[in-house]
Amino acid sequence: MSVVVDIKDVSKTYGSIRALDKVNISVEEGEMFGLIGPDGAGKSTLYRLLATLLVPDSGSLTMLGLDTVKDYRKLRSLIGYMPERFSLYPDLSISENLNFFASLFGVSTKDNYDLIAPIFSQLSRFPNRPAGKLSGGMKQKLALSCALIHRPPILLLDEPTTGVDAVSRSEFWDMLASLRKHGITILVSTSYMDEATRCDRIAMIDHGKILCTDTPERLVAGLDENLYNAVAPDMFRLLAGLRSMPEVIDCYTFGATLHVVGTNDFHSEEALAKLAGQGIDGADIYPAKGVIEDLFIKLTRNDQR
Repeated sequence: MSVVVDIKDVSKTYGSIRALDKVNISVEEGEMFGLIGPDGAGKSTLYRLLATLLVPDSGSLTMLGLDTVKDYRKLRSLIGYMPERFSLYPDLSISENLNFFASLFGVSTKDNYDLIAPIFSQLSRFPNRPAGKLSGGMKQKLALSCALIHRPPILLLDEPTTGVDAVSRSEFWDMLASLRKHGITILVSTSYMDEATRCDRIAMIDHGKILCTDTPERLVAGLDENLYNAVAPDMFRLLAGLRSMPEVIDCYTFGATLHVVGTNDFHSEEALAKLAGQGIDGADIYPAKGVIEDLFIKLTRNDQR
Protein backbone atom coordinates (compact mmCIF):
# COMPACT_ATOMS: atom_id res chain seq x y z
CA MET A 1 0.00 0.00 0.00
CA SER A 2 1.08 3.58 -0.61
CA VAL A 3 1.79 6.14 2.09
CA VAL A 4 -0.92 8.83 2.03
CA VAL A 5 0.08 10.79 5.15
CA ASP A 6 3.75 11.58 5.71
CA ILE A 7 4.87 13.65 8.71
CA LYS A 8 8.61 14.38 8.89
CA ASP A 9 10.46 16.09 11.75
CA VAL A 10 7.52 18.35 12.59
CA SER A 11 7.90 20.77 15.48
CA LYS A 12 5.54 23.44 16.77
CA THR A 13 5.85 25.85 19.67
CA TYR A 14 3.52 28.30 21.37
CA GLY A 15 5.80 30.83 22.99
CA SER A 16 7.94 28.84 25.42
CA ILE A 17 5.75 25.72 25.15
CA ARG A 18 6.96 23.06 22.73
CA ALA A 19 3.74 21.37 21.62
CA LEU A 20 5.41 19.06 19.07
CA ASP A 21 9.03 17.95 19.04
CA LYS A 22 10.35 16.45 15.78
CA VAL A 23 7.35 14.22 15.14
CA ASN A 24 7.67 11.50 12.48
CA ILE A 25 4.62 9.47 11.39
CA SER A 26 3.57 7.76 8.16
CA VAL A 27 0.10 6.36 7.47
CA GLU A 28 -0.77 3.97 4.66
CA GLU A 29 -3.82 4.10 2.41
CA GLY A 30 -6.93 2.58 4.00
CA GLU A 31 -5.34 2.34 7.43
CA MET A 32 -7.00 3.11 10.75
CA PHE A 33 -4.24 4.96 12.59
CA GLY A 34 -4.54 6.04 16.21
CA LEU A 35 -2.68 8.82 18.01
CA ILE A 36 -2.81 7.94 21.69
CA GLY A 37 -1.88 10.22 24.56
CA PRO A 38 -3.13 12.24 27.54
CA ASP A 39 -4.54 15.76 27.45
CA GLY A 40 -1.85 18.28 26.54
CA ALA A 41 0.30 15.71 24.72
CA GLY A 42 0.14 17.58 21.38
CA LYS A 43 -2.57 15.60 19.61
CA SER A 44 -4.82 18.54 18.71
CA THR A 45 -1.88 20.63 17.51
CA LEU A 46 -0.84 17.87 15.13
CA TYR A 47 -4.39 17.50 13.81
CA ARG A 48 -4.71 21.24 13.22
CA LEU A 49 -1.49 21.11 11.24
CA LEU A 50 -2.86 18.22 9.17
CA ALA A 51 -6.13 20.09 8.67
CA THR A 52 -4.11 23.05 7.23
CA LEU A 53 -5.26 25.31 10.08
CA LEU A 54 -1.74 25.80 11.46
CA VAL A 55 1.73 26.03 9.92
CA PRO A 56 4.61 24.01 11.42
CA ASP A 57 7.71 25.79 12.72
CA SER A 58 9.87 23.15 11.06
CA GLY A 59 9.47 19.88 9.21
CA SER A 60 6.88 18.92 6.61
CA LEU A 61 3.44 17.33 6.40
CA THR A 62 2.10 15.88 3.16
CA MET A 63 -1.19 14.13 2.45
CA LEU A 64 -1.96 12.43 -0.84
CA GLY A 65 1.32 13.90 -2.08
CA LEU A 66 0.21 17.47 -1.32
CA ASP A 67 1.98 19.78 1.11
CA THR A 68 -0.25 21.10 3.92
CA VAL A 69 1.25 24.59 3.58
CA LYS A 70 1.75 25.04 -0.16
CA ASP A 71 -1.29 23.05 -1.29
CA TYR A 72 -3.73 23.82 1.51
CA ARG A 73 -6.55 24.89 -0.85
CA LYS A 74 -6.51 21.56 -2.71
CA LEU A 75 -6.19 19.56 0.49
CA ARG A 76 -9.20 21.12 2.19
CA SER A 77 -11.47 19.51 -0.38
CA LEU A 78 -9.81 16.12 0.10
CA ILE A 79 -9.99 15.77 3.89
CA GLY A 80 -12.80 15.44 6.38
CA TYR A 81 -12.02 17.04 9.72
CA MET A 82 -13.88 16.57 12.99
CA PRO A 83 -12.32 18.73 15.75
CA GLU A 84 -12.42 17.87 19.43
CA ARG A 85 -15.06 20.45 20.27
CA PHE A 86 -18.47 20.40 18.62
CA SER A 87 -18.03 22.93 15.82
CA LEU A 88 -21.36 22.84 13.96
CA TYR A 89 -23.94 25.60 14.09
CA PRO A 90 -26.10 25.02 17.20
CA ASP A 91 -28.99 27.19 15.94
CA LEU A 92 -29.25 25.35 12.63
CA SER A 93 -31.23 22.14 12.43
CA ILE A 94 -29.73 18.74 11.69
CA SER A 95 -30.70 18.89 8.02
CA GLU A 96 -29.61 22.54 7.68
CA ASN A 97 -26.15 21.75 9.03
CA LEU A 98 -25.75 18.84 6.63
CA ASN A 99 -26.98 20.89 3.65
CA PHE A 100 -24.65 23.73 4.59
CA PHE A 101 -21.55 21.55 4.66
CA ALA A 102 -22.59 19.85 1.42
CA SER A 103 -22.86 23.25 -0.25
CA LEU A 104 -19.38 24.23 0.97
CA PHE A 105 -17.91 21.31 -0.95
CA GLY A 106 -20.17 21.74 -3.98
CA VAL A 107 -22.05 18.48 -3.54
CA SER A 108 -25.63 17.50 -2.82
CA THR A 109 -26.59 15.58 0.32
CA LYS A 110 -27.98 12.94 -2.04
CA ASP A 111 -24.67 12.47 -3.84
CA ASN A 112 -22.95 10.66 -0.98
CA TYR A 113 -25.85 9.66 1.20
CA ASP A 114 -24.94 5.99 0.83
CA LEU A 115 -21.71 6.72 2.74
CA ILE A 116 -23.38 8.41 5.71
CA ALA A 117 -26.69 6.51 5.68
CA PRO A 118 -25.80 4.11 8.55
CA ILE A 119 -24.78 7.14 10.66
CA PHE A 120 -27.36 9.71 9.62
CA SER A 121 -30.31 7.33 9.75
CA GLN A 122 -30.31 7.68 13.54
CA LEU A 123 -30.70 11.45 13.13
CA SER A 124 -33.24 11.48 10.32
CA ARG A 125 -36.15 10.91 12.72
CA PHE A 126 -35.93 14.55 13.85
CA PRO A 127 -34.33 16.52 10.99
CA ASN A 128 -35.62 19.89 12.23
CA ARG A 129 -34.16 19.67 15.72
CA PRO A 130 -31.47 22.32 16.39
CA ALA A 131 -27.98 20.83 16.59
CA GLY A 132 -27.43 22.52 19.94
CA LYS A 133 -30.30 20.52 21.45
CA LEU A 134 -28.79 17.12 20.61
CA SER A 135 -27.21 14.75 23.10
CA GLY A 136 -23.46 14.23 23.05
CA GLY A 137 -23.70 11.02 21.07
CA MET A 138 -26.06 12.54 18.49
CA LYS A 139 -23.84 15.62 18.10
CA GLN A 140 -20.99 13.24 17.43
CA LYS A 141 -22.93 11.45 14.67
CA LEU A 142 -23.99 14.73 13.04
CA ALA A 143 -20.43 16.07 13.08
CA LEU A 144 -19.16 12.85 11.50
CA SER A 145 -21.87 13.00 8.81
CA CYS A 146 -20.90 16.58 7.95
CA ALA A 147 -17.20 15.64 7.80
CA LEU A 148 -18.00 12.83 5.35
CA ILE A 149 -20.60 14.46 3.11
CA HIS A 150 -18.05 15.19 0.34
CA ARG A 151 -16.64 11.62 0.52
CA PRO A 152 -13.06 12.55 1.47
CA PRO A 153 -10.28 9.98 1.02
CA ILE A 154 -8.79 11.01 4.40
CA LEU A 155 -10.73 11.50 7.64
CA LEU A 156 -9.16 13.36 10.59
CA LEU A 157 -10.89 12.80 13.94
CA ASP A 158 -9.50 14.70 16.92
CA GLU A 159 -10.65 13.01 20.14
CA PRO A 160 -14.14 12.33 18.73
CA THR A 161 -15.36 10.31 21.71
CA THR A 162 -14.50 12.79 24.46
CA GLY A 163 -17.47 13.51 26.70
CA VAL A 164 -19.82 10.83 25.36
CA ASP A 165 -21.11 7.75 27.16
CA ALA A 166 -19.57 4.30 26.83
CA VAL A 167 -22.33 2.98 24.55
CA SER A 168 -21.95 5.92 22.14
CA ARG A 169 -18.17 5.44 22.16
CA SER A 170 -18.55 1.81 21.14
CA GLU A 171 -21.11 2.67 18.44
CA PHE A 172 -18.81 5.34 17.05
CA TRP A 173 -15.91 2.91 16.64
CA ASP A 174 -18.23 0.44 14.93
CA MET A 175 -19.13 3.22 12.48
CA LEU A 176 -15.45 3.88 11.78
CA ALA A 177 -14.88 0.20 11.09
CA SER A 178 -17.67 0.23 8.52
CA LEU A 179 -16.23 3.34 6.83
CA ARG A 180 -13.04 1.48 6.05
CA LYS A 181 -14.99 -0.64 3.56
CA HIS A 182 -15.16 2.50 1.42
CA GLY A 183 -11.36 2.81 1.34
CA ILE A 184 -11.18 5.86 3.60
CA THR A 185 -7.92 6.40 5.49
CA ILE A 186 -8.77 7.31 9.08
CA LEU A 187 -6.57 9.12 11.58
CA VAL A 188 -8.11 9.27 15.05
CA SER A 189 -6.68 10.67 18.27
CA THR A 190 -7.85 9.72 21.72
CA SER A 191 -6.89 9.88 25.38
CA TYR A 192 -8.81 6.65 26.05
CA MET A 193 -6.15 3.95 26.04
CA ASP A 194 -8.68 1.13 25.56
CA GLU A 195 -9.64 2.55 22.15
CA ALA A 196 -6.13 1.89 20.84
CA THR A 197 -6.97 -1.77 20.26
CA ARG A 198 -9.49 -0.75 17.58
CA CYS A 199 -6.72 0.68 15.37
CA ASP A 200 -4.42 -1.06 12.89
CA ARG A 201 -1.43 0.87 14.20
CA ILE A 202 -0.94 3.47 16.88
CA ALA A 203 1.57 6.11 17.84
CA MET A 204 1.89 6.99 21.52
CA ILE A 205 2.62 10.65 22.20
CA ASP A 206 3.48 12.58 25.35
CA HIS A 207 4.81 16.13 25.78
CA GLY A 208 4.97 16.50 22.00
CA LYS A 209 7.20 13.47 21.45
CA ILE A 210 6.33 10.21 19.73
CA LEU A 211 7.25 7.43 22.16
CA CYS A 212 6.60 4.45 19.87
CA THR A 213 4.68 3.39 16.75
CA ASP A 214 3.45 -0.11 15.91
CA THR A 215 0.41 -2.38 16.06
CA PRO A 216 -1.25 -2.56 19.51
CA GLU A 217 -0.51 -6.28 19.70
CA ARG A 218 3.21 -5.92 19.06
CA LEU A 219 3.52 -2.98 21.43
CA VAL A 220 2.10 -4.82 24.44
CA ALA A 221 3.96 -8.07 23.70
CA GLY A 222 6.40 -8.79 26.50
CA LEU A 223 4.72 -6.51 29.04
CA ASP A 224 3.51 -9.51 31.05
CA GLU A 225 7.02 -10.16 32.34
CA ASN A 226 7.36 -9.12 35.98
CA LEU A 227 3.93 -7.48 36.01
CA TYR A 228 1.57 -8.30 38.86
CA ASN A 229 -1.81 -7.42 40.33
CA ALA A 230 -1.89 -6.58 44.03
CA VAL A 231 -4.90 -6.20 46.33
CA ALA A 232 -5.44 -5.79 50.06
CA PRO A 233 -8.13 -4.47 52.42
CA ASP A 234 -6.05 -1.31 52.91
CA MET A 235 -5.03 -0.33 49.38
CA PHE A 236 -3.32 2.90 50.44
CA ARG A 237 -0.95 1.13 52.83
CA LEU A 238 -0.40 -1.59 50.23
CA LEU A 239 0.66 1.01 47.66
CA ALA A 240 3.09 2.64 50.08
CA GLY A 241 4.46 -0.71 51.21
CA LEU A 242 5.13 -1.96 47.70
CA ARG A 243 6.72 1.30 46.59
CA SER A 244 9.15 1.08 49.49
CA MET A 245 10.62 -2.19 48.20
CA PRO A 246 13.85 -1.86 46.17
CA GLU A 247 12.82 -4.72 43.86
CA VAL A 248 9.66 -2.81 42.79
CA ILE A 249 10.29 -0.60 39.77
CA ASP A 250 6.83 0.96 39.80
CA CYS A 251 3.45 0.52 41.47
CA TYR A 252 0.29 2.34 40.43
CA THR A 253 -3.48 2.16 40.71
CA PHE A 254 -5.13 0.11 37.99
CA GLY A 255 -8.91 -0.12 38.36
CA ALA A 256 -9.73 -1.95 41.59
CA THR A 257 -6.18 -3.31 41.93
CA LEU A 258 -2.60 -2.12 41.87
CA HIS A 259 -0.21 -2.99 39.07
CA VAL A 260 3.27 -3.83 40.26
CA VAL A 261 6.30 -3.77 37.96
CA GLY A 262 9.10 -5.78 39.52
CA THR A 263 12.73 -6.44 38.81
CA ASN A 264 14.00 -9.98 38.23
CA ASP A 265 14.51 -10.15 42.00
CA PHE A 266 10.83 -9.54 42.74
CA HIS A 267 8.95 -12.60 44.02
CA SER A 268 5.36 -12.41 45.17
CA GLU A 269 5.84 -14.71 48.17
CA GLU A 270 8.73 -12.66 49.51
CA ALA A 271 6.83 -9.43 48.89
CA LEU A 272 3.81 -10.75 50.81
CA ALA A 273 6.06 -11.68 53.73
CA LYS A 274 7.55 -8.19 53.79
CA LEU A 275 4.07 -6.64 53.68
CA ALA A 276 2.93 -8.82 56.58
CA GLY A 277 6.00 -7.64 58.50
CA GLN A 278 4.75 -4.07 57.99
CA GLY A 279 1.35 -5.02 59.40
CA ILE A 280 -0.35 -5.13 55.98
CA ASP A 281 -2.51 -8.25 56.23
CA GLY A 282 -4.82 -9.95 53.74
CA ALA A 283 -2.76 -8.93 50.69
CA ASP A 284 -2.62 -10.95 47.49
CA ILE A 285 -0.18 -10.63 44.59
CA TYR A 286 -0.67 -12.55 41.34
CA PRO A 287 0.45 -12.25 37.68
CA ALA A 288 -1.18 -9.56 35.53
CA LYS A 289 -1.68 -9.28 31.77
CA GLY A 290 -0.19 -6.11 30.33
CA VAL A 291 -2.36 -3.69 28.35
CA ILE A 292 -1.88 -0.39 26.55
CA GLU A 293 -2.11 1.65 29.78
CA ASP A 294 0.81 -0.29 31.24
CA LEU A 295 2.86 0.33 28.12
CA PHE A 296 2.16 4.07 28.22
CA ILE A 297 3.14 4.31 31.89
CA LYS A 298 6.35 2.39 31.15
CA LEU A 299 7.27 4.59 28.19
CA THR A 300 6.58 7.87 29.98
CA ARG A 301 8.56 6.65 33.00
CA ASN A 302 11.54 5.85 30.77
CA ASP A 303 11.20 9.17 28.92
CA GLN A 304 11.20 11.14 32.17
CA ARG A 305 14.35 9.32 33.26
